[in-house]
Amino acid sequence: MIIRLIFSSIVVFFSVFQTPHRFENEIKAFEARDQQTPPPKRPILFTGSSSIRLWDSLGRYFPGKPVLQRGFGGSELSDVRYYADRIILPYKPRQIVLYAGENDIASGKLTAQQTCDRFVDLFEYVRKRLPGVPFVFISIKPSPSRRQFQPVVIEANQLIKQYLSTKRNTRFVDVYTPMLGANQQPMGHLFKGDSLHMQAAGYQIWAKAVRPVLK
Repeated sequence: MIIRLIFSSIVVFFSVFQTPHRFENEIKAFEARDQQTPPPKRPILFTGSSSIRLWDSLGRYFPGKPVLQRGFGGSELSDVRYYADRIILPYKPRQIVLYAGENDIASGKLTAQQTCDRFVDLFEYVRKRLPGVPFVFISIKPSPSRRQFQPVVIEANQLIKQYLSTKRNTRFVDVYTPMLGANQQPMGHLFKGDSLHMQAAGYQIWAKAVRPVLK
């Protein structure tokens, strides 16, 4: 009995002082912003990694649409899933637009199937709780700095596209293909100096692809 009590105390101690999940500060910043400036009701919610976070003036690309930007840089699909109860569900969105998965693959630890499995886990979690909400996945882009991962990116995109084709109220938006030049390589002018994050020209391609599917 004494040993069990000691063990329980140790577990409680470490649960209280464990390291917070990464991106906690970014999520708290979203919550503080919502307190100061209430978000639109039933927004079109854009979430995912830095390509969403860095989409400057998102609303100007989609005039008349109640868009809400909730991307956090460096995040993976598992991070979006971890914070779904705080960055997706509370907003009761009319539509969800997700860009994530590129960082998962660039970690070098995941196969295309494992990346797709992470997406499915996130999608099913959200769909179960928001069953009627349309879901849009923006395909993983062809970043020049991550050229070595492009075969995995192509396969992951295809697996996710195939999965979504079996689900109602979903759309797979291909931005990979229109970001390639005539030589079938990523067009360098679409990217910033890091060959990863995008210039306005890249976001213009994204907006053209996403605009027709927004509610």
